[in-house]
Amino acid sequence: MSSSLKDKVVVITGGNSGIGYTTAATFLRKGAKVLITGRNPGAVQQAVYALGHPAEGFKADQAVPEDAKKLAEYVQRRYGKIDSLFINAGVAKLSPFGNVTPELYDELMNVNFKGAFFTIQRLLPLINDGGSITLLSALNAYSGTPNATVVSASKAALNSLGRTLSRELAPRKIRVNVVNPGVVVTPLLEKVGMPDVFRTHIGSITPLGRLGQPEDIANMVTFLASDEASFITGAEYNVDGGLMVHPLIGS
Repeated sequence: MSSSLKDKVVVITGGNSGIGYTTAATFLRKGAKVLITGRNPGAVQQAVYALGHPAEGFKADQAVPEDAKKLAEYVQRRYGKIDSLFINAGVAKLSPFGNVTPELYDELMNVNFKGAFFTIQRLLPLINDGGSITLLSALNAYSGTPNATVVSASKAALNSLGRTLSRELAPRKIRVNVVNPGVVVTPLLEKVGMPDVFRTHIGSITPLGRLGQPEDIANMVTFLASDEASFITGAEYNVDGGLMVHPLIGS
């Protein structure tokens, strides 16, 4: 297999469904070894079975710092070192600003930013020099979507972390990049309660005329982890079919 990802070891958080699962499958097709994590051990093992060898799984909740410690210990025992980390796990819940509770704020921030932060910190000593970290953010980091104040803030913080780490880790040649997906057809749309009529509307106003598919994101993530992206760091990519291009300009 003529892939620069062959035999590379990749860790993907939240890899048992949606974008994480599809990205794991794409890495495997390109010859990598993949470890996925998730909060639900049954869902993780089901995903590992579906992905096939050499996929493996580990139960870890990104919101729990102790789980990040256990994950790092397992990775060190199992692999010694890894080549790529994909911070994919995240949650999205919408609420009018006036109704946001401290509990909702903590839930979203603990997974999307704090959990991502300390998962990277724990695994960083295990990432080979010349490896890569890719962060899954969202257009919410920039779009100013109503009722998404906490989600948007958590993703904006994640993007800022990516930019800072790209400079801080440059001496080790570890590349850090951020992917901002548009609206992608995954189980997350059901969880946030997005109605079909709104999905149709988003697809119609997207310049390329459709919603995103998990494969669209997976292709970008695997590219950023490959040797073909060896001169790319500190970058952010909107994989959104042009949705962030303001619809009133040039219409």
